[in-house]
Amino acid sequence: MKFQVKAISPAGIPQAIAKAERYRFLNEPEEAESICLDVLAVDPENQMALRLLGLCITDQFTGQVSDRYSEAEAAFQKLTDTYERLYYSGVLQERRAKAQLRAGHPPHALVARFEEAMRCFDEAARIRPKGNEDAILRWNRCARLLEALPDEQRGRELEFESGDSPPITSARR
Repeated sequence: MKFQVKAISPAGIPQAIAKAERYRFLNEPEEAESICLDVLAVDPENQMALRLLGLCITDQFTGQVSDRYSEAEAAFQKLTDTYERLYYSGVLQERRAKAQLRAGHPPHALVARFEEAMRCFDEAARIRPKGNEDAILRWNRCARLLEALPDEQRGRELEFESGDSPPITSARR
């Protein structure tokens, strides 16, 4: 049996977004994702719904091939603000790497994903709104995760240490 999804009204979008945020905070990303899809069906460019949709999808990452990486990436790439697009692209890479690490993927295979997240956070930090330290905080977390890996698992040093792109803050202490 095929069901026709019902449309919400444009006036209901703010309340629907608030409900999606609550479901995410309650660790129910599938419920939140459904609400985001309802909002986007009415307002395809809704920035909050796109951001939440991408986050809901990354909340569901398990480190398996079935993770919907490209769907999350597509949602984040539709963000119109350059800072947000870079920041959430970094979040995507970081969450993907963390999920794969939890799933038992070899740590050395994930270094490039963490480095890509750090590159995105570094670029976002350069253009961040005044007082917004989110990209720096995420960069630092990735650096600490990489530093926690034994040298033989890390496989290679961070590209940021080569001098090509100065880090926000040093990964080595």
